[in-house]
Amino acid sequence: MPAWTEKLKKYAARWLAGLMLTMLAASLSIGLVDSATITRLDAMLSDLRMRAEPAVLDRRIVIVDIDEKSLTRIGRFPWSRDIQAQLVTQLTRHYGVAALGFDISFPEADTSSGYAVLEKLAQHELAGVPGFDAQLQKLKPGMDYDGLLAQAMRGQPVVLGFNVSDQQKKGVLPAPAFTVASLNGRAITAFSARGYEANIATLQNAASGAGIFTALTDTDGVVRSSTLLQRIGDAYYPSLSLATAAVYLKARAIAPHFTQNADSMSAAELANGGLDQLLMFTPQGPRAIPVGEALTTTVQYRGRGGPSGGAFAYVSASDVLQGKVAPALLKDVIALVGTSAPGLNDVRATPVNAEYPGVEVHANLIKSMLDGRFKSRPDYALAIELGQVLLAGLVLAGALAVLSPAWSMLLALGALGAALGFNLYLYRVQDMLVDSALVLLLITALFILNVAWGYFFEVRKGRALVARFGQYVAPELVAEMADNPQRYTMEGESRELTVLFADVRGFTAISENMAPTALREYINLYLTAMSEDIRDSHGGTLDKYIGDAVMAFWGAPLAFPDHASRAVASALLMQHSAARLNRDFLARGWPALHIGIGINTGLMHVGDMGSRIRRAYTVMGDSVNLAARLEGITKTYGVGIVVSAATRHAAPQFVYRELDRVAVKGKQQAVAIFEPLGLPEQVDAAALARLECWSRALVLLRAREWAGAQQLVAQLLLEQPQDGLYQHYAARLSGYLAQSPPDDWDGVTIFDSK
Repeated sequence: MPAWTEKLKKYAARWLAGLMLTMLAASLSIGLVDSATITRLDAMLSDLRMRAEPAVLDRRIVIVDIDEKSLTRIGRFPWSRDIQAQLVTQLTRHYGVAALGFDISFPEADTSSGYAVLEKLAQHELAGVPGFDAQLQKLKPGMDYDGLLAQAMRGQPVVLGFNVSDQQKKGVLPAPAFTVASLNGRAITAFSARGYEANIATLQNAASGAGIFTALTDTDGVVRSSTLLQRIGDAYYPSLSLATAAVYLKARAIAPHFTQNADSMSAAELANGGLDQLLMFTPQGPRAIPVGEALTTTVQYRGRGGPSGGAFAYVSASDVLQGKVAPALLKDVIALVGTSAPGLNDVRATPVNAEYPGVEVHANLIKSMLDGRFKSRPDYALAIELGQVLLAGLVLAGALAVLSPAWSMLLALGALGAALGFNLYLYRVQDMLVDSALVLLLITALFILNVAWGYFFEVRKGRALVARFGQYVAPELVAEMADNPQRYTMEGESRELTVLFADVRGFTAISENMAPTALREYINLYLTAMSEDIRDSHGGTLDKYIGDAVMAFWGAPLAFPDHASRAVASALLMQHSAARLNRDFLARGWPALHIGIGINTGLMHVGDMGSRIRRAYTVMGDSVNLAARLEGITKTYGVGIVVSAATRHAAPQFVYRELDRVAVKGKQQAVAIFEPLGLPEQVDAAALARLECWSRALVLLRAREWAGAQQLVAQLLLEQPQDGLYQHYAARLSGYLAQSPPDDWDGVTIFDSK
């Protein structure tokens, strides 16, 4: 099966789930599916993004703050108009501000001087009192506080604030920026109000202008945007920020700019009746102010607000009245009079602060107008958002399914960082407002999907792997396999492995001479010890028990590069365990235990094999058959372990005694066979000397020098008379001396039986 077909089969379901999530996100992005939750998340992320904006002090705008210190020195607010007149005079004539905006309205006459009471007395109780009327007329200029304030404002760049309302019409409106009539009957969509609470005529007529300071809040009560103009009747009136900026820039007019080609209008322009921006005509030329739907703009907040916010300088109104402010701080700036004192109810909930001074909202808007930089949502924002969703969704849906958990986490974090970085770049560098909640949620959802898939499906697969392989390999190896189940399979494959067969010598006789209960314990103790040596000590795979025989292999399912060395080490350990068990069995009066072990290394087929009724994870092939034959001929040579030349070559760190060159039943090709004696440090000098003597004897034997070989074997028998190998060759050499092999004898021993 081609690799791509296997991958498709393996990951198709996960890819499909990821694609479905991506399509759902795309539907949300283009508005086919509406979600209030996504909208709230976008608002929250927009707020966080704005909070991350660094605050840089703008010295062009100063807040004249009616703070607690001012209330303590001057008295409770609202102050009488004579004090307001002093404040205007100080700011305009003494400090020389370029524009003065009041985030305060004066909708009623100020009668706090008492002049109205004196005038009433002159008309009634004190009527006819000589000189009273004349004296009253002399006092009038100083006691007409509204007149004092109007006089202070006249000819100065003062802009008053006023509020819109649906409840009443109070005060006098300023001149509008433009009217429906001046636009030849063309109406612009805007926030409309039926009423207003404006300033009294005396003050409005003396001021340079006036602007609306009514806050525009979202459904959660947070001020994120502001109107630039609002409609009252058939006229459009500027906001306080727009009116103040116009006075500062000495603008002679504010006019709308309409898109000429209706076919090219954006959605916002169409909603605004074709309006795409406002033009403020200044002596330096027209300044363009982009507008959003209903003549609004996004407020770009800087800093946390207030005297410590860092974006705008604050001075106490009382210090201004007393002339304690450094002249350089106020010279040629825009001064905005507002209140930050608790209880004066001029704080707003904003993205950067739940208690943000209302006057500073106007300061932020004025700064955007002076800088010519506005954060706005482009007409193609939907295309950007959809593109992000499709790119992130398709890439991650494909990649997360095939990556490891660590790489999946890195990729998901990288994608989140890239999406946030791109959004921040658009916001800070391009001044674009583009939503990012959807793409961030999609990235998170795709990551969770793949983690959950991996947990519920791969863990289940891992548990199945544990259940299937737990009877074959050591628990720690099963745990390792369960950590990466995709690397292991029971599917059949051919690879180089090492296989071992072990059998009990004379088991038939043993079973005939033991009671069933004792025999069961005998064989259970033997099989347990051999299994532990194979599985637990050297990571072998326990294949099966065949009566008293044990079959095992190394190199699958875990691919050990040293599988041959592990098999030889296990065989040596098994012989030590058999010797220990033998001593225990003899002490119990049971028959002696001796085992033979055959080992071979080579290419063999491994996998889950069998019938539909019963299957097993096992190995098959000629290399397996050879190991079984080698186990059988251990009896012939009187040794406990026989390994092939291939195993000796693959595990060279052991000391070996060559036994013979044999051709086992079913194999015509001869193989050299060896007995492992142990690691070099485990073999003493005497044993090494005997090994050298034995090697010379084999050389002589293969050279047909029977007498010399017999002499060396006899010498070895004197040292180790119980050694089965020396006994076997002593008998063989006696036979060769009596009757030599044919002339074509090549030193290979042929076995016709298993």
